[in-house]
Amino acid sequence: MSETHHKEVTLKELAIKTNEWLSYLRSKWLIMLIGCLCGVVLGYLYATYKKPKYVAASTFALEDANGGGSLGQMAGLASMVGIDIGGSGNGGVFQGDNLIELYKSRKMIQQSLLTAASFDGKKQLLIERFLEFNGQKGPWDQQALLNKTDFSRNSALKLTRVQDSIVGEVVKIISNNNLTVTKPDKKLSILKVQVTSKDEQFSKIFNDEIVRNVNEFYVKTKTKKSAQNVAVLQRQTDSVKRELNGALAGMASLTDANPNANPARQILKVPSQRRQVDAQANTAILTELVKNLEMSKLSQQKEMPLIQLIDEPVYPLTKVATTKTQGTIAGFFLAGFLVAVILLVRRGFLLMIK
Repeated sequence: MSETHHKEVTLKELAIKTNEWLSYLRSKWLIMLIGCLCGVVLGYLYATYKKPKYVAASTFALEDANGGGSLGQMAGLASMVGIDIGGSGNGGVFQGDNLIELYKSRKMIQQSLLTAASFDGKKQLLIERFLEFNGQKGPWDQQALLNKTDFSRNSALKLTRVQDSIVGEVVKIISNNNLTVTKPDKKLSILKVQVTSKDEQFSKIFNDEIVRNVNEFYVKTKTKKSAQNVAVLQRQTDSVKRELNGALAGMASLTDANPNANPARQILKVPSQRRQVDAQANTAILTELVKNLEMSKLSQQKEMPLIQLIDEPVYPLTKVATTKTQGTIAGFFLAGFLVAVILLVRRGFLLMIK
């Protein structure tokens, strides 16, 4: 009974205190009104001068032949009835989150930034365009230094120390603020790459470039081993074919040199027989090499991942901007909240020092 009474007293005191604080805020209505009006003005100015951002988004489906087989088929059938047994992934180096991190890597972003494109009829590197529309603000905020830094004169592999540091800072900014790579559905092999910036052309071109670079790197990496095998078999096949052609030419040359050889002299047949043995051996070797070469080419084609572009950015891009109405409303409530917090903190501090 006493515990219940204690709780009732506590709640009652809490209600009284809350009412006192609210009454205090009501007594300061003029200050709060002035603060809210200031917030409305600031919100309106923010919405007026805040530059809009443009969003370029690409979505594509990724299918890897290595993900097939009985386990992949079972996982696919299980996913149709809502059961995830694992193994539905391809298990590759750049699958899932690894592929997302590949988009965020410095290598891919830098390669895209150092690509030249046409902006308003003017050829310009993407990194120079980025520095231009960002007002050259940031760790590179040294106008004299930037004027001496011409990225177009150096290749991606021969950057100076200053250029490399600038590229590194731009890569960090883009990776953290401008580039977003997501997997809308964890059960599907669909990726969405989104680039957001103040420049509409940069958003679209950078999106196109990084998607192209990553996809090419991905395909090249996935088929690198099989491509090396095909190249080795191709060289061996070409070498054996040259030997076979040489042996056949040698046989014909020896026959032409001795058109009417004496049948009693068997020694005259030895060079031609040697060439014939070489030709037969090379023919057998060439047959096996050609067979293995074609099998390797077929295996390489099966390992080639299929990247099907679903959506790509087209002009006009999606525009993200804060309207004046949104700015004024947000400014009103935000300013009112901040003024109320400041007043309450001030009153609490005054009560403590009394």
